[in-house]
Amino acid sequence: MEHVTTPSWAMLAYLVSGVLFILALRGLSSPGTSRAGNRYGMIGMLIAVVTTLVTHQIASLPEIVGAIAIGGGIGWVIARRIAMTDMPQLVAAFHSLVGLAAVLVGWAAYLNPEAFGIVGADGAINPVSRLEMGLGIAIGAITFSGSVIAFLKLAGKMSGAPILLPARHVINLGTLAAILGLTGLFMTDQSLWIIAAITVLSFLIGFLLIIPIGGADMPVVVSMLNSYSGWAAAAMGFTLHNSAMIITGALVGSSGAILSYIMCRAMNRSFLSVIAGGFGADAGAAGGEAKEQRPWKRGSAEDAAFLLKEAENVIIIPGYGMAVAQAQHALREMGDLLKKEGVSVKYAIHPVAGRMPGHMNVLLAEANVPYDEVFELEDINSEFGQCDVAFIIGANDVVNPAAKTDKSSPIYGMPVFDVDKAKTIMFIKRSMGGVGYAGVDNDVFYMDQTMMLLADAKKMVEDIVKALAH
Repeated sequence: MEHVTTPSWAMLAYLVSGVLFILALRGLSSPGTSRAGNRYGMIGMLIAVVTTLVTHQIASLPEIVGAIAIGGGIGWVIARRIAMTDMPQLVAAFHSLVGLAAVLVGWAAYLNPEAFGIVGADGAINPVSRLEMGLGIAIGAITFSGSVIAFLKLAGKMSGAPILLPARHVINLGTLAAILGLTGLFMTDQSLWIIAAITVLSFLIGFLLIIPIGGADMPVVVSMLNSYSGWAAAAMGFTLHNSAMIITGALVGSSGAILSYIMCRAMNRSFLSVIAGGFGADAGAAGGEAKEQRPWKRGSAEDAAFLLKEAENVIIIPGYGMAVAQAQHALREMGDLLKKEGVSVKYAIHPVAGRMPGHMNVLLAEANVPYDEVFELEDINSEFGQCDVAFIIGANDVVNPAAKTDKSSPIYGMPVFDVDKAKTIMFIKRSMGGVGYAGVDNDVFYMDQTMMLLADAKKMVEDIVKALAH
């Protein structure tokens, strides 16, 4: 694709695309407007792609259209077939592809700079273009390798516990310093070994940054990698002289960074410590194990139905286990039956419940749970003291009091729901042997007011629904 001067109408088209992307981000901020937000984003991207193809001299239009058709077809099939439980790792996988694309574009510009219009009068690549190229490749490589590790952790193919390497901070800081130094050197010397070293070291630091981050912080990681993918796209937009890529990348990068910061504040985490690769992690807390056997009480679906029916108010706390069991529809049916009995039903959503930002909100919206019944942690946590039943389905870390009391815990300092203040706690999980994603046992299991409902979450809720109906 040969670069040509962008006409004024194309700049206007890119501006329209940017406005649509902003509207898309605004729409995606609420479940009620998320569909419209997706449509705005799709229309904006269509305008940007068509404008780029029209304003550039395409070496082979059939090849470009074919590539778009193949990529779009694969994305369409995957999006339709993917289960909601696999959505977090799908997002991580797509982030990795964005990062890899930035690396490939950077290398294409290096190997054929004339096609990108970045050659100076002396026949060498412009120093500014080399800076953009180096940064784009570095950020893209970090995004790719970091997203691969996030995918493996989210998919359960790698332990969710922090993997802490000796002297990891020295290694990470040294590697980052080397990347920045080589990028500066690349501006004065465009030798092949320099850009190759930047690429290799950036792939390496992506792995090193994400491996030490534990499961409790994984939603922040997904958001952070989303931000990285945006900055990589923006850097490549400068190399390609494409305003749409710069605008889109900057929007994605900034919005992802802001979301990561907000989530860190909600978890009482340091944003810098997370992006530095688990800077505050304690090696002694990395491999949580279940405690020795302690007395606990087991209940049945009939027991749960009776107590729920007698309650005045119930707060439901969903977690990843609900997503795995696909229990959201049965849960909404249970809530509807309880409301018919005059019970107040609310849903409490933790900022990091699930494996990505907004995971539980998406599942509840899919089950048509009314938006006015869904509350964030800071809006509902004070109500557990007056709550008759705290109904926990597939959550663990977000209700674990160790976050408030155990300084050696990997989730220490993370705000959690005060379910221990509820009169009755119902806790659905598959067995007593498992621990949460962060690898930490939960004292709530063994409290006097806790009833453990051990079963598949969907089957248990369906049994409760049957008992309520009778």
